Amino acid sequence: MATSRRSTSLLALAVVLAATATTTTATASTTDPATTTATPTAPATAPHPLARFHNQRIDWHACTLGADDGVGRALDAAGARCADITVPLNYAEPDGRTLTVAFSRLKATDTAHRVGPLLLNDGGPAGPGLQMPLTKSGAMGEVAHRFDLIGMDPRFVGRSTPLDCGWDLGSALLRSAGADRAAYREEVALARDLAERCERTNGDVLPYVTTRNTARDMDVIRAALREDTLSYLGYSYGSYLGEVYTQLFPGRTDRMVLDGVNSPEHYTQTLLRGTEAANQAALHVWASWAAERHDTYSLGRTRSEVLATVEHILDAAAQQPLRIGTTHVLDEHVLPALLIGGLGSDLEARRADLATTVRLLARAADRQPVEPSEALSGQLEFLLTATGSASSSQMTAIVCGDVAERRGVGSYWRAVERSRERYPLPGPLANNITPCEFWNHPTEAPTVLDNDVPALLVNATGDPRTLYAGAEVVRDQWPSSRLLTVEGSRQHGLYGEYGNACVDQQVNTYLRTARLPTDDPTCEA
Repeated sequence: MATSRRSTSLLALAVVLAATATTTTATASTTDPATTTATPTAPATAPHPLARFHNQRIDWHACTLGADDGVGRALDAAGARCADITVPLNYAEPDGRTLTVAFSRLKATDTAHRVGPLLLNDGGPAGPGLQMPLTKSGAMGEVAHRFDLIGMDPRFVGRSTPLDCGWDLGSALLRSAGADRAAYREEVALARDLAERCERTNGDVLPYVTTRNTARDMDVIRAALREDTLSYLGYSYGSYLGEVYTQLFPGRTDRMVLDGVNSPEHYTQTLLRGTEAANQAALHVWASWAAERHDTYSLGRTRSEVLATVEHILDAAAQQPLRIGTTHVLDEHVLPALLIGGLGSDLEARRADLATTVRLLARAADRQPVEPSEALSGQLEFLLTATGSASSSQMTAIVCGDVAERRGVGSYWRAVERSRERYPLPGPLANNITPCEFWNHPTEAPTVLDNDVPALLVNATGDPRTLYAGAEVVRDQWPSSRLLTVEGSRQHGLYGEYGNACVDQQVNTYLRTARLPTDDPTCEA
């Protein structure tokens, strides 16, 4: 789940041959050639299977691709350069098919204090990262000048080799089960159809659209840059990607910040499962906020009245989809994701955005004609049409490729029914069936952490996307880490996004000095 999208919304390779690349003292924990580290003590008797990828020359070029490429122009204006690196599709067969991974670099200007590369990931899954050197350098301040800031579009995302299953919607994973069993049966049929269509169009690559392979791509970038280690800043799903990288490539990380920590235990094919209580609490807090502003939004003068307005919208959509403008029809399966998407932040502006949307939806529920704002129209276009197909395909392929398992169609419905009474909005969304139920079994087992990494973990106690409990799990797993807690906040994504000077200062101090706090620090919301 990612920056503004995230609020609306879990590795790498061996060192280059001793004669041609950097050396290492770390030893991988497996004998898989995709994760083994070459020993620098004696000349290798045979080429390392990944040597051609590690030793490739990086062809830096301008980032702008065309007249409408605002991201590219901004990167060029800032002095960044872009490149495409070649990686194996399947790391078990490095001499086979290849693909390209796009990334950008904004070089360190404080060469006297240069640390090295800082790779950035904005979450998702399937969030593009090419632009991140621009979005994060502001929060970093002078610290940014000490790093080469690296923004990567993960494999099959953004400017990297693409993947698109040709779906006519952009909400494959974040759909609600609906009000009754008949509505749920529609979801079962859709999930099966989406999985089958993706297998037909992309079955040859789906086994390799995984977090573990993205982590391996990260290490190819590290090696091609001729660097011993990577520093890393990852948000939400990006925290999981960082955890996988450390497991596959021990000793390869320098400074590591995980913001909105997604523990492997909480990373499943139903992405929001377990967050029902946190999202319900966020809904209640927002409803109280909206009630205090009834004169502005007309949603109700008490929290109960505002919640009743939301319930009226949900009931109306279940009876007949809501018409928004002249082109969009919003049904009971997509509407909850739109509402939950607005609960990922407790910033005033985000609360106001949600209140404005709910006011419009309430009118639509009363069958009045309504026209969406430009922002809402864009959201609906993405959720309801083929505009969102590529992003949804990539996100689904990553999650299903990582952790898909057959649970049985009835198990989801039983979970929906158990959660519905206590959590009428988030329950049927968080427990609904997904295409992963019909996906081929992952080619690799899900990653289990059995290491210890000195990292700075950042999480809000009320985060409704990546639960604070997940950050505590990783903190316990990594005794050398520290957990920076923001008390009383319901924000997902804190560093450089929440406007909290305490958080930004703590992270920047660590990035500058590489020294973690003595104890687990706390910042107030």
